[in-house]
Amino acid sequence: MKAQTWLALIVAAVGLLIAAILGLFAYVTFTATPLHPNPQDVASVTRSEPGQKWVEAVKQGRQIVRTALTEQNLPGMSVAVGVGGDIVWAEAFGWADLFNRVPATPETRFRIGDASASLTSAAAGLLLEKNKLKLDDEIQTYVPEFPKKQWPVTLRQLMGNQAGVRNDAGDEEPLMERCDLTIDGLRRFADDSLRFEPGTREQSSSYGWILVSAAIERAAAEPFFAFMQKQIFEPLGMASTRPDSWRETIANRATFYFPRFAGDNRYGPELARDGDHSCFAGAGAFLSTASDMVRFGLAVTRGKLLQPATVELLQTPQRLRSGAQTTYGLGWRLESVPLAGEPTRMAGHGTKQDFIGGTTYLMTFPERGIVAVVTTNTSFADAKSVALNISQAFAKEAASPSGK
Repeated sequence: MKAQTWLALIVAAVGLLIAAILGLFAYVTFTATPLHPNPQDVASVTRSEPGQKWVEAVKQGRQIVRTALTEQNLPGMSVAVGVGGDIVWAEAFGWADLFNRVPATPETRFRIGDASASLTSAAAGLLLEKNKLKLDDEIQTYVPEFPKKQWPVTLRQLMGNQAGVRNDAGDEEPLMERCDLTIDGLRRFADDSLRFEPGTREQSSSYGWILVSAAIERAAAEPFFAFMQKQIFEPLGMASTRPDSWRETIANRATFYFPRFAGDNRYGPELARDGDHSCFAGAGAFLSTASDMVRFGLAVTRGKLLQPATVELLQTPQRLRSGAQTTYGLGWRLESVPLAGEPTRMAGHGTKQDFIGGTTYLMTFPERGIVAVVTTNTSFADAKSVALNISQAFAKEAASPSGK
């Protein structure tokens, strides 16, 4: 009799749990409000109309963005496209601040998260060219404060996501601490063991890019953010790119959101956790605009920032010790995608499923001279497919007789 009672209690408890989950699911489903019920009603802001040869591509791009905002239920999105050496389209859609109805504009600053790695990769490239960094040096050559581990760790392995350094804690990551020096960010992970032997696996690690940032700071003999400002942002005219800081009032800074249920924006947004991102340095501390990121992409692909050999080095797929080729270079994600009907090399970077309250994807197509950037103010958005579809529209137009 006692066993039967316990069994009944367990069944009842499981039933209550299932009912609670179903009830929560039903609640968030029925209380979710479409942010943009009609794609054609999504407002947008642009500062200049596109040139004649890009009118059709921009028309398609606008439809792609408005459809994405509606289907993914996103507050706002900003887009920019560069072709050749110029930005040919920049436009923002929806809301920079949803609840106060502040429109997104091309000047709205978004958190770019993991896409920061490509910026940091370029900074390392500048120091490689000056022989101030060497890829196969152990990281303690530049950051002796990082304790020796069970295996040696090199700068190349860190930049290639093969070092075995653990990743951040996602939505559980503490954000109340400020890091005045990049080296201060090591407190979060320096004493942890490596998760695997370097060179045997590829695994993203924001903490690994904090270590890369610290190496840059030491090799440059100046604070990391100051080096980025003087050597990359100012020369490229990236006037809107800077470190994020919740302690400061920053002009044109978006309000950031997070899906309120199951990592799915269709259930509606809630405000993302605020906090200090300074400890992430070149792993994800930057605010930027779509236009600034296009300026960066154009400069890299056109040899205006780094020597062509350095760009090739950073954008060449790495290999594991087994000989297997990865889909990652040194701070760049690498793919072959069909563009205007032909396989085309893409080098870029984007945020993955992240806690920062934003999603960004940078795509460069060096052989086509096309750079596309899509950035949003909510986590878990699919910015990559939007950027790729927009790139398709511009590649098709560039390949047509009217686009030449």
